[in-house]
Amino acid sequence: MISVIIPAYNEEMCIRPAYDAIYSLLSANNIDSEFIFVNDGSKDATFKIITELSTEKENVTGLNFSRNFGKESAISAGLAAASGDCAVVIDCDLQHPPEKIVEMYRLWEQGYEIVEGIKSRREDKKILHGIGAKFFYFVISRVAGFDMENSSDFKLLDRKVVDVINKMPERGFFRALSYWVGYNKTYVEYDVAERFGGESKWSTWSLLKYAVSNISSYTTAPMQIVTALGVIMLIISAVLGIWTIVDKITGRSLEGIPTVIIITIFIGSIIMISLGIIGYYIARIYEEIKGRPKYIISSTVKSIKK
Repeated sequence: MISVIIPAYNEEMCIRPAYDAIYSLLSANNIDSEFIFVNDGSKDATFKIITELSTEKENVTGLNFSRNFGKESAISAGLAAASGDCAVVIDCDLQHPPEKIVEMYRLWEQGYEIVEGIKSRREDKKILHGIGAKFFYFVISRVAGFDMENSSDFKLLDRKVVDVINKMPERGFFRALSYWVGYNKTYVEYDVAERFGGESKWSTWSLLKYAVSNISSYTTAPMQIVTALGVIMLIISAVLGIWTIVDKITGRSLEGIPTVIIITIFIGSIIMISLGIIGYYIARIYEEIKGRPKYIISSTVKSIKK
């Protein structure tokens, strides 16, 4: 059996179409399935529709968060609730093509333990979003040590992989976790489709926060920037020191106040940037050591086998 995990935030227009499209494909290919919808604190009728669906169908589970905890937490909750021999994570808006699930499942039957969905083409109407996404994946691929270019949350995981990820206590970046754990992996390419309904819930600011949070989760490279800036300042200080000594010996004086002001501002900026980077990592440590749960499930609905 395959567990289909579908995070949802204000997706009342997409719940039924997503279920119908995916279930019809799996049934046509004789693949037994369960559906786990995770309502991430939606403000619309998303969970009401999930509840109705669970009463009409025999294979639907709905998890309702007490508030919005974010997509990563929704995926974690779905994986924790999954009981299938494998699990696939797919977006509710059908931008991930459902027909690829069957292809992923067949590859899993061949022995692959992780099947990654890789974007082959994406029509991003917001140019800055597209450029930002390319830069983000370039950076995280370099610092994390594995190529994540064009990766996505759309992927199929074997039961043993799901169990390993469920045991990891950290608030990790799901796309990177599936690369980090290793296992026998293959890829399926897909074109990102238009949303079935509604609008994207990701603003430029939320995407920026998401990128910074995930980069800091998987690398301490930004901390090395502090060291690099310190080395740069040491070199500059050494050069200025030699310059001052030479000027003293030759009887010349260093050009006055403007130079001192520029150097002071430069040093101050370096210090503030360094403190900001260090402070952000301390904040991340603080969040982890508090040990709060990744999410809170306020209610659950589940189909009754008829």
